[in-house]
Amino acid sequence: MPIEIFAPARERLLEIWDYTERTWGAGQADIYLRGLAAAMEKTQKTRHLWRPVEDEALAGVYYFRYRHHLVFFRELSGQTLGVITILHESMDLPSRLREAFDEESRS
Repeated sequence: MPIEIFAPARERLLEIWDYTERTWGAGQADIYLRGLAAAMEKTQKTRHLWRPVEDEALAGVYYFRYRHHLVFFRELSGQTLGVITILHESMDLPSRLREAFDEESRS
């Protein structure tokens, strides 16, 4: 099952790398993003890790946790995993997720 990363998630990956690089250095930023990518691949292959979002307006959207981030995704046709966004646990998750979902739906 391939993974498609939508624009909001790509933006968040860049922001995560930039923040981590500024705070702990480029090496740590690379390690964190490689770990995040490995977690996406593992989750893609291991459906019991999928947690449904508890919002009727976001039916079919799932998430998993990687350290302090939550990765939100849905299953696309052809069993492709579509990553909608990646949010830090301290963010206003409901509103940020709806913004990303709306943006992805318009694409």
